[in-house]
Amino acid sequence: MSDPTVWRRRLALALLLAPRLCLAVEFPVEKRVLGNGLTVLLAPDHSAPVISSYIFYRSGSRNEVRGQTGIAHLFEHMMFNGGKKFGPGVFDDMIEGNGGSTNGYTTRDFTAYLNNFPREALPVVLDLESDRMWHLAITKQNLEQERGIVSEERRLRIDNDVGGSMNEALYLAAFVQSGYHWNTIGFMSDIQRITLEEARAYFQTYYAPNNAIVVLAGDLEPGPTLAIVDKYFGKIPRHPAPRPVDAAEPPQEGERRVDVHKQAELPAVLIGYKAVDANDPDRPAIDVAARILSEGEASRFHEDLVREHEIATGVEADLDWSIQQDLFGIYAQARPKHTAKELEERIDAVIAKLASDPVPADELAKAKRQLRAQAVAGLKTVGGKANKLGFAEIVLGGYRALFGLEARWDAVTADDVRRVVAKYLVPAQRTVVTLIPTGAGGRKQ
Repeated sequence: MSDPTVWRRRLALALLLAPRLCLAVEFPVEKRVLGNGLTVLLAPDHSAPVISSYIFYRSGSRNEVRGQTGIAHLFEHMMFNGGKKFGPGVFDDMIEGNGGSTNGYTTRDFTAYLNNFPREALPVVLDLESDRMWHLAITKQNLEQERGIVSEERRLRIDNDVGGSMNEALYLAAFVQSGYHWNTIGFMSDIQRITLEEARAYFQTYYAPNNAIVVLAGDLEPGPTLAIVDKYFGKIPRHPAPRPVDAAEPPQEGERRVDVHKQAELPAVLIGYKAVDANDPDRPAIDVAARILSEGEASRFHEDLVREHEIATGVEADLDWSIQQDLFGIYAQARPKHTAKELEERIDAVIAKLASDPVPADELAKAKRQLRAQAVAGLKTVGGKANKLGFAEIVLGGYRALFGLEARWDAVTADDVRRVVAKYLVPAQRTVVTLIPTGAGGRKQ
């Protein structure tokens, strides 16, 4: 339910959970803002008698303060413990009893709650969602129960997981002041000390209609649907706006390196280059560069490290789309008898060539096709549409930003790709995490 911590899993799941690749066509969306500040996005799609609801709260780990890291993700779990009208365990039972499914996820930028259900269940779902937005049961028993679950999740996903440990080490070293410094799941010491009073204060600050977006996509009519949303959410009072997030980060003035010693079979390397936020003018060119470097078996990294030099089992690269400046990440796993240093040398060589030589026209066109194909794949369900709309409203500053993305990719030239690679994928702006495998006894192999 939380933001994945293994870099490999993060890249694979990002297209589903916090999609960065967007629409090749425009589809109808109606936006309304209720009197209490709740933003509502409605996207009719009558292809099947189902509806997907997403409620996004502007409450990601970037909104946290030191000493309370992980509280955003903790509330993802707390939100399934009932409210005033519906008690503990009722939420899941009612959703599933009406033929639906429910889940949630937390990122650095927001927390989202999703439901997929037959259209007839819409009033039931909105009744449930409004109850927990307004009257979530925040009790000592619920807090301790979820604290234990989240603590165990931290152990499994980070403390006892090689990829999770590497990813946490990367962001801890790459970011110093920004809220992106810590992992979404938080530090164990903070998870275990968050008080009941802090939890209640956090809920009153961030779980408010004026800090939320309700997205409904599927077999609906906007007018009647908006009336139902207003019926269940319109009376919830707005709260004072949360404090602005301090996104300041001191400039990085040189390469940073971290070694992670974990029990593992083979070395690996994880490199994060300080890149751009999701709305930066250079982002489309970086998207194209990422596909050229690592999309498919004909990509440059695969051809060089896996096929030609046979030093890696796989290489992946991508840019996370985020509200603040984020990392262009590259992960490579070594083959037996090869080292992390070899991986890094070949990664550098491939990047240097991309920065110096123009990209052939066919390779450039292929990268753009891949972006479009991934965009269309994310729209096969009404859930995909709802997820993208809410993501864009928060991260891109408005859902309509989705409809201009293909044109921005199409405008990318070979010179643009060469320019952004030379500008951002440079040693002075990177953090390198090296996995040092240890044996069962904890000694280096």
